[in-house]
This record gives sequence, C-alpha cells and structure tokens, in this order.
Amino acid sequence: MPLSSLDAVIEKLQKCEMVSEAVVKDICHKAREILADESNVQTLYAPITVCGDIHGQFYDLKEIFLRGGQPPETNYLFLGDFVDRGFYSVETFLLLLSLKIRYPDRVHLIRGNHESRQITQVYGFYEECLRKYGSVNVWRYFTEVFDYISLSALIENQVFCVHGGLSPSVSALDQIRTIDRKQEVPHDGAMCDLLWSDPEEIEGWGLSPRGAGYIFGGDVVQKFNQENNISLIARAHQLVMEGYKSMFDDTCITVWSAPNYCYRCGNVASILKFDEKLNKTYQIVDAAPQETRGIPAKKPALEYFL
Repeated sequence: MPLSSLDAVIEKLQKCEMVSEAVVKDICHKAREILADESNVQTLYAPITVCGDIHGQFYDLKEIFLRGGQPPETNYLFLGDFVDRGFYSVETFLLLLSLKIRYPDRVHLIRGNHESRQITQVYGFYEECLRKYGSVNVWRYFTEVFDYISLSALIENQVFCVHGGLSPSVSALDQIRTIDRKQEVPHDGAMCDLLWSDPEEIEGWGLSPRGAGYIFGGDVVQKFNQENNISLIARAHQLVMEGYKSMFDDTCITVWSAPNYCYRCGNVASILKFDEKLNKTYQIVDAAPQETRGIPAKKPALEYFL
C-alpha cells in the first residue's frame, strides 16, 4: 500500500469511518510483516508516552491523542487490550495498526490478554466484526495479527512494560526473549502470565481470581527489578478509578487509559509520560465529550458488558 493510500486510510479511520474488507486485509498483512521483526522485549527510548487499556473506546483514544499529542510528534507505547467491550474495537485497532505501519518507530504495541481468539469471542470483538462486515473474515485477519504483537518493552533499559505482570516462570528478561509468541495465548505458562497477572499487597505468589496468571507481591517485584537492573514495572490490565496507581514504593505502576470504562464506570483515565531523563508525569484524560461521539450502528445486547 503506497503512503498516499495509507494516509487516506488513516484520515478516514480518524473520522471513525469504515474501510473495505480488502483494505483491512492489506493493513493486517502489512502490520504482521512489521510486527514479526520485533523482539518479545522491544527496546524503546525516551521521551515516550505509555497508554494502558483502550478497549474499543475510539473517541477516547482520539482524546488521548488530543491531550498527549498526535503521532509521530509524540512517541507512543500502547500496553494492549485494544479491543472488546467498547463500541468501536474495529476502528480503534485498525487506526492503531495503520499508525504503526505509517510510523513504525513512533507507535509501539504490545499484546494484552484480550488480543486472543477465545476472549474476543466472549467480550464483543467477534460480534462487532460480524455485525460490521457480515462475515468472520475480518475477525480472522485481526486475530492473525494478534499472534505477532510483541509481549513487552524495555524503555532505556530501566522501565519494563508489560500488559499484565510477572510470572513465576520468568526471572530474567532473556527468558521472555526466547518465548515463541506467534500463537494463541496459552492457558498457562510464561506468556499467559505476562498478559494476565496482577500485583497485590501480598508476599510472594498467589492464585489469581481471574482464573489465569498469578497475583504477586512487592517482594517479587523487588527481586525481579534487582536481578534485571531495572527500576520500574509499568503495566495496565486493571481498572483504576483515578487513572493510575503506584505500588511497592513506586516500583510497579498501573496505567489505565479507558475513561468511563464500558461507558458506565465513571473512572478517569491517564497516560504516563516519560521525559528524556525518565522523569514521569501522569496526564489525566477524561472521557470524550458526548457531542464529539458518534452513535454506534447498533446498540449491543446487555450481556455484551457483563
């Protein structure tokens, strides 16, 4: 796809307009080519802005760009969970993939637990693809891309970024680099844990109430950070009403970037900005004003949100 065509597609997607199935196929193919070359632990540099879960809230993603700056002027890392629950997962993921293709060194994506065939069949993305395109083809193109998205990132060799958290199977970053990520998210093991685990005020490891991954305490974080010579873990995955949460003496932080989650939770969102010296600031992002939002083609059933 020539740049002029890609720019036209991006312009269309920024208006939340649908593109043809053939264009979706092209975007997914090109995105896979770019993502396939990335390490399981991407090496990134500051200044950079880190964003947590988006969950198909397209107009709130636009609000993030409005507050944080447009790519490529701002260097972005998105921590996964681009799809499900919101009304516009198709447009959200397509826009992010198109921006990744257009600015591969300024837009960085890592995989969340919702970038999964099984999960998207339960929480809305599958039905949205079917409703908007009339077949499962588009969903299949997207889920093939899921398998190529990197698992984590390392900013300036100091900040480890992952969607969920740590794993008892992983004590060193090099162990993540050797994972074969080009697959559906497994039900257990290191790859599963990185996408599903959560920090908790406990000692050691515990079973996760989510039914996948683990919960882990401050002692686990301290040991992991020391052994890998890093100072901070930045992750997403958990709704935080204030938009962000710092734990364990600011060695593990959660960033949540879907304001008024599911259009009903009443939370604010945040994005995490690192300057050249890795000084961090949180920018609060409110939900996009009602008058700027489109109206979904069809209101999903209530079960869509449960």
